[in-house]
This record gives sequence, structure tokens and C-alpha cells, in this order.
Amino acid sequence: MLSAILIVTLVVADLDSTRSAYVDWLDYQIVAEDSVSSDLAASWAAPAAAGSRSVLLQPASGATMWLRLVERPHATGYRAMHSTGWTANEILVEDPFDLAERFSKPGSPFRVVGPPAPLGSNGKVIAMQAIGPAGELNYFTRIPPEGGTFIKTPAAGRVDRTFIAVVGGRSMTSMSAFYRDTLGMTVLAPYPSAVQVVNDARGLPPDYQMQLAVAPISPASILELDEYPGDTADRVAPTGDLPAGMAMVSFLVDSLDSTKLAWRSPPRLRSEPPYSGRRVGVVVGAAGEWIELIERESR
Repeated sequence: MLSAILIVTLVVADLDSTRSAYVDWLDYQIVAEDSVSSDLAASWAAPAAAGSRSVLLQPASGATMWLRLVERPHATGYRAMHSTGWTANEILVEDPFDLAERFSKPGSPFRVVGPPAPLGSNGKVIAMQAIGPAGELNYFTRIPPEGGTFIKTPAAGRVDRTFIAVVGGRSMTSMSAFYRDTLGMTVLAPYPSAVQVVNDARGLPPDYQMQLAVAPISPASILELDEYPGDTADRVAPTGDLPAGMAMVSFLVDSLDSTKLAWRSPPRLRSEPPYSGRRVGVVVGAAGEWIELIERESR
């Protein structure tokens, strides 16, 4: 059902500093800057977010993928990898080593927590992890010109688009079933993996392995499912509000007419960018992750 990643929504405590980090350090371009309308907040069933300052950013490559920042006071103190839900935004880049050197300079809003290193499954794929100004976790990854196992397109610029969204939950069985049975995805068999950045953040042994599964979306994007330890807390949003941190990921779909979907609010037409007159609805996944679905065709 899911065919592309369109928007990653970050809920942040300081919009100005977070916007500057992505614009000044990662070359994102400002597409729109406004407040969240009451109607848009209602479409998320998050009325408390109405009136919040918001900015929509796009990679300098012009890729049809956006980063949306929404300023909410409860985002203060958010820590990635310590709760369930969306946990990491993986972005295509040309050179993680160059980016890591840039992040080492004074004043950098990004803190490297996993230096550039080849993937064990494919030494030509180089990945780095860094915590951003709002406590969010980003992976910055180089795909070789010939493509990787699932992703066939390398970065189209120094910093390009999101190509993997990572969700973390306590039950691989529940997460896999949701994406397979409710959203119609092919979820590959899970396998054990020592994710060093998570082990370090959680104080786990370096060799601790969690179950990891991949759900290919297209040759350009992937959904990754990580099974976090059983004591991982739920990321609870304040009543009527968005979750903190990586709050929501928006995907392109062919149709919202499915009887399997339990909507937070009934789908409705949205005109503001980047919706462009398409229907939009929000569901919640098995790990508590908010999933915004956007129909392919406008009405």
C-alpha cells in the first residue's frame, strides 16, 4: 500500500534553532513557514497543535520529500531511542566522512554518535548516525553509484532525501503484522542485529542484538522495524497533541478507501503544501507510531 515516503514531521521545542540547523548545515530549503491551522490539527486529531509555529523544508536536490518542523513546548527533553514509535530518519548523502568532519566544527548543532562505517552486509554502503538539535536521531548514508541491495538510487546532492524511516517497538510480531496485514506491505523475515547506536544510548552491552526487519516500499525507500527491549517506554503524546521528537511519517498511497484502517480522524482534503488538494488521513501503528497517509491523486 505504501509507495513513497513524503514527509517526516519533527516536533521540536525551538523551531528557530532547528530550522537553522537543517538550512545552514544540511542545505535544506524553506518551502513554507506558517502556523498549523485548526483544520490541519483536526485532521491529525491533535487540536492542541493548532496555532503552533511550523516550517516545511525540502532537500536542496528538489526531491519530492519534505521535513516538517512543528514547535511544541512538551518536546523539551526528548531523547531518541528511549521510547517506542518513530526512532530515526535515514537520509541519503554523498559523503558521510565529509559530513562528520563538518559536524566536528565548533557550533555544530549535530552530534555524531556513530562515526561513518561500512555496513556489515554491504561494505560499499557507508552510514553515520548523529543526534540533531531537537534530540532527534538521523542516519546519514551513502549508497554507491551502482545501488545497494534494496535502494537503487544514490544521493542526488551533498545531502539528499529521506530514504528509510525507522520505527521501534517492543514486539516484532505485532509490528510486522500491522504493516503486512493492515497496510499491505511485504515484511521480510527478521534477523538479529547489534545496533551500536541504540546499545550505546540505552546502556546495553555492545554485543546486544535486537530483531530487525525490513519492509521495502520501492527501489527508492524502505521501512525498517526494530524490536526494542521489553522495558522501553511508550512515547505518550499529551492529550490532543502530537508526540515529541520524530512524531509522524507521511506516506504516499493509491487510495484511502480501506475498511481495515482505523482513522484518528476521517480523511479530508488538504490544500496547503505539500498536500496539493489530496485526501489525507492518520492511523496509528502497532508501536504507537503516527502514520499519515496521502492519496496519490488530487481531487
